[in-house]
Amino acid sequence: MASAVERWVEEQAALTKPDKVYWVQGTEDEMRRLIAIGMTKEKTGPHQTFKELNHQIFANSYLHRSHPNDVARTEQLTFVCTPAKEDAGPNNNWMEPKEAKQMVSTLFDGCMKGRTLYVIPYMMGHPDSPYAKPCIQITDSIYVVVSMYIMTRAGKKTLERIGPSGNFVKGLHSVGELDPNKRYIMHFPQEDLVMSIGSGYGGNALLGKKCFSLRIASYQGYREGWLAEHMVIMGVEDKKTGEIVYFLGAFPSACGKTNLAMIDPILDGYEVTTLGDDIAWINVGPDGRLYAINPEAGFFGVAPGTSDKTNPHMIETLRAGKYYPTLFTNTGLDTDTNAPWWEGLTDVPPPHLLDWQGKSWDAAAGKVVAHPNSRFTVSAVNCPTLSKEFDNPTGVPISAILFGGRRSDTVPLVCESFDWDHGVFKASSLGSETTTAAAGQAGIVRRDPMAMLPFCGYNMADYFRHWMNVGDKLKTHPKIFFVNWFKKNAEGKFLWPGFRDNFRIIKWMMDRVKGTVPAQETPLGFMPHHKDLNLAGLDISPEVLDTLFEIKTEHWEKEAEDIEAFYGQFGERFPEKLNNYLDDLKKNIV
Repeated sequence: MASAVERWVEEQAALTKPDKVYWVQGTEDEMRRLIAIGMTKEKTGPHQTFKELNHQIFANSYLHRSHPNDVARTEQLTFVCTPAKEDAGPNNNWMEPKEAKQMVSTLFDGCMKGRTLYVIPYMMGHPDSPYAKPCIQITDSIYVVVSMYIMTRAGKKTLERIGPSGNFVKGLHSVGELDPNKRYIMHFPQEDLVMSIGSGYGGNALLGKKCFSLRIASYQGYREGWLAEHMVIMGVEDKKTGEIVYFLGAFPSACGKTNLAMIDPILDGYEVTTLGDDIAWINVGPDGRLYAINPEAGFFGVAPGTSDKTNPHMIETLRAGKYYPTLFTNTGLDTDTNAPWWEGLTDVPPPHLLDWQGKSWDAAAGKVVAHPNSRFTVSAVNCPTLSKEFDNPTGVPISAILFGGRRSDTVPLVCESFDWDHGVFKASSLGSETTTAAAGQAGIVRRDPMAMLPFCGYNMADYFRHWMNVGDKLKTHPKIFFVNWFKKNAEGKFLWPGFRDNFRIIKWMMDRVKGTVPAQETPLGFMPHHKDLNLAGLDISPEVLDTLFEIKTEHWEKEAEDIEAFYGQFGERFPEKLNNYLDDLKKNIV
């Protein structure tokens, strides 16, 4: 008798009509064979799937070029399909489930003729973790198969975990015709199902990533009493005492999450270890503390701006090439060395480059070499700062959560919330300037609560209440902080140096967690006394420091108006407690 997984795969094969069905085993030899196929006959768009790169520079590395119309998440084509529209909320595009399935099933009908259907059994989270989830993804893209091999714990052991239960998350994907008019990413939270067609881009096609580990998992967490969040997980060890403080950090894409997760402390006596740079699943432990695991097994990071100066540990990770392949997507190519190149990797571009579309690059033309949203996909085992707790099934205890975004003005360098619910208020009203990780215009401030606006799989009014309910379960609350590394002066230059110097702010947060320094109360929350910031060796004037922490009444009056408008779209479902915090802010900033 066929298992539940086999029956589901048979149904999808009958719909998509592939030439053959291949069950992924997840072995190193298998991945090498698939990469070899991808370097020859299999194509996605105008280029071969993989081009082998110089393994002496970036070990075990390959280049992938996606279709020019398929280079970022397509939020306008991403839907959450709940039976009632109000359950999806104004934060999601909604379609009635039956209608959505009928529409995309028409596109899936016969879409794999002449292709291979790959079945990828994979785990999100360590297989021994009670918090891990078994999943099956179907795809016709070798790029997706290899990427999922890097990003998840893929292989037949997942089938043993599922067993006869039929309890698994289902993902059906096809690149289809790569036609933007036939591109949809459909989520069915009540069914633990994702259907994605028409895109090969990571966030749209690697269904274990944003689609499941955030959109579907956030709804699972809502039902089951835990949180799935767009967050860094990192540990900071005080080498003198051996004490490790574990942080979560939420930032919209391309705001420095990966750099933070692997930060090289500028202050002596500290070591940062990395558990994750993008996703955290957070549960209340038996001791009443928050515990977090990283459900992923790799990093899918933005390439431009990553360098030995900004993130030396990531460059080391990319060069290591242990066991797993490393993929570069839509970067440029140095034809002299056959190595990837992107803006910021070196101060001066190499003399002979192909751009991200494989065309000769002319510096005088003023065009970019790498696409601004070009990516690398690399295994976490390559990371020199990987925490020894990475595979701990129970996760690590969280003492602090920080939220941030890109704001050129208004928001101070760092601020601590008064308490958990006040932190939920501040995080629920978080604003950030848009980036190229999402299709659309960059540089516009939009509300992005908890950095989850594109990823919350249900009504955010319920999500905010769920955060407060989780807080009610805790015996020990992590401190909640808010940071803005991106404030600028009148000339448009950054006031704070960022990168390694951000650790100075992390150090103050650690001191606050330990209770060793006081803070000054402001209308926004607790801020540092300047004397409690370790600024040794940093050339920064008192005037600049004042500007980094200033609270301009006119800016915050406008901010409060924007927050009120954002809250207003949720109607009666919105938690009244958060409106009360907004009222307090309006009164106190005058």
